[in-house]
Amino acid sequence: MSDMITADLVDLDLAAQTKEAAARSLAERMVALGRVTDLDGFLADVAAREAQMPTGLDGGIGIPHCRSEHVTEPTLAFGRPAEGIDFGAPDGPADLIFLIAAPAGADDAHLTILSALARRLMDPDFTAALRAATDPVATASLISGDTAPPAAPEPAATATAEEPPPAAAPAAPVPFRVVAVTSCPTGIAHTYMAAEALEQAGQAEGVEIVVEPQGSAGFTRLDPAVIAAADGVIFAHDVPVREKERFAGKPTVDVGVKAGINRPAELLAEVRDKAARGETTAPAGTGSPVDEAGGPGEGYGTKLRKWLMSGVSYMVPFVAAGGLLIALGFAIGGYTIDKAPSVAEHFVWTDSTSWAALLFQVGGLAFSFLVPVLAGYIAYGMADRPGLVPGFVGGSIALTINAGFLGGLAAGLIAGGTVMAIQRVRVPAALRGIMPVVVIPLISSAVVGFLMFLVVGKPIAELQKALTDWLSGLSGANAVILGVVLGLMMCFDLGGPLNKVAYAFAVGGLANPNDGSLKVMAAVMAAGMVPPLAMALATVVRGGLFNRTERENGKAAWVLGSSFITEGAIPFAAADPLRVIPSAMAGGAVTGALSMLFECTLRAPHGGIFVLPLIGNPVLYLIAILAGTAVSAALVILLKGMGGRGDGKAVEGTPATESGTAPKVPATV
Repeated sequence: MSDMITADLVDLDLAAQTKEAAARSLAERMVALGRVTDLDGFLADVAAREAQMPTGLDGGIGIPHCRSEHVTEPTLAFGRPAEGIDFGAPDGPADLIFLIAAPAGADDAHLTILSALARRLMDPDFTAALRAATDPVATASLISGDTAPPAAPEPAATATAEEPPPAAAPAAPVPFRVVAVTSCPTGIAHTYMAAEALEQAGQAEGVEIVVEPQGSAGFTRLDPAVIAAADGVIFAHDVPVREKERFAGKPTVDVGVKAGINRPAELLAEVRDKAARGETTAPAGTGSPVDEAGGPGEGYGTKLRKWLMSGVSYMVPFVAAGGLLIALGFAIGGYTIDKAPSVAEHFVWTDSTSWAALLFQVGGLAFSFLVPVLAGYIAYGMADRPGLVPGFVGGSIALTINAGFLGGLAAGLIAGGTVMAIQRVRVPAALRGIMPVVVIPLISSAVVGFLMFLVVGKPIAELQKALTDWLSGLSGANAVILGVVLGLMMCFDLGGPLNKVAYAFAVGGLANPNDGSLKVMAAVMAAGMVPPLAMALATVVRGGLFNRTERENGKAAWVLGSSFITEGAIPFAAADPLRVIPSAMAGGAVTGALSMLFECTLRAPHGGIFVLPLIGNPVLYLIAILAGTAVSAALVILLKGMGGRGDGKAVEGTPATESGTAPKVPATV
């Protein structure tokens, strides 16, 4: 730290009245020492960081900071103005100002030292010593840690008569345990100050807390055993929490990083309340796609899969809402309801057909967002918010030129790639402030529009038409083979990527429905219902092969399977994947093949048995589902029996439990 701050970088009489003037005055000292090469460029980077989030903290502290290509080595300057300067802190102006300058490629050692300083700013003795300092040399030594701040005087001891030793205290109760993650855009100051504040609050409140600061110097993952033992989780962050799925299933408070600094005791109280009420987060794998976006260490294939799943995940609610409204419209008004006039022009309150038309037309509008949302959120998964505008524009173009679902996939990837390329270009300092809101949306939308209209859009539209024609002409063996493939995909990972690919393929066909695409939708939903129904049936037929928890899960699986929630089979697959997954795939393949062979059709993208009136050949459709369920149940019983599972104990590696509560599963396809 002594290399980062010297007496020349300390101004105990800072002559500034605004945060811009304060930053300039301190930065000029850095320029004079050769640590900043371009004053205006560096100040532009400081201002851009300040625009993301004010850097004022409670206690009269301002910490403007940034990473900049104009910084030659990690540097810290300190200023103390005569009057406080507003840095956006809730409790008023700052009279202790630290300007932190980090090179674009600062090494971990320097960043770790800066993070240690951020933690010390939460120490009242340290800040009091800074306010009392009169010598720049001594101040620099104090900040660098070479001199310790004077400790607060302890109360004088008073003589008392000798007292007998106290009686042994009863055993202390087990403390409330919390794990926390802190992070900020720069990862230098707020990240570690929030960690320190939470730890101090935990000590004061009698809470056992362990914090994982995810800063620029990297982070050390919390021990999984510590996470497992925690009663609650606090996320104080302004950037996505890395590996967030580790904390799933626990009471969670999710706030910005400054809340962790300014009101840590309130956050601890809030997570206690949530734990008392039994509130928990969703299971792993259901977080924001951006939180789960491909990391730098992952291969391109893994990143591509996650980007595509981002789009599909955001598309599914539009599918469910729009598709079910369309289905209700058909159920009430018949299959000619799509010919009804606009309800904005003709609506009769007492006419059921008008209500059916209303449902159908609202659902149709929701369905019209499928391709733009798919494209927009693929780009979002790749490039975060700057990808939304070109992604939505590209998806809308895909609809305009009849490129459909495939066009949406291409538009999302093109938009995300374009934004990522623009973000790598160095731009003049004057343009940096308007890049996210003007330059990136303008250029990326123009590029995506050009490519979609004039280059790739038409070939994709032709391919989409060929695929539609092929689906329309499916019959006989070809249809059965497709049904087998779709059934295997739906049951392989029980709601995972392959399942979602098959589902998205089916839903994409509903945007321009024909006889073939309606058959595909029927086969996909039928196969997706099989795994949970089969596990439920198996627990009834041979309950001795399952422990008590699995039998309880089987009761819930009846409802989940009937509702087309494939994830209802996950508890069984997680405990015994080598027996459950092949059995589920076999049953799904049988159901998919029979559904296609029976030429069953479906106009609703979701609903399970609750949309049975909208299924073509409903009796044969139920026969296909029952056949697949029977095959899967018989296979899993056979495989478990061959493995000696007749004692009701848990599968290898899974301890048997007598809990009667079935674990919660996500209600998603």
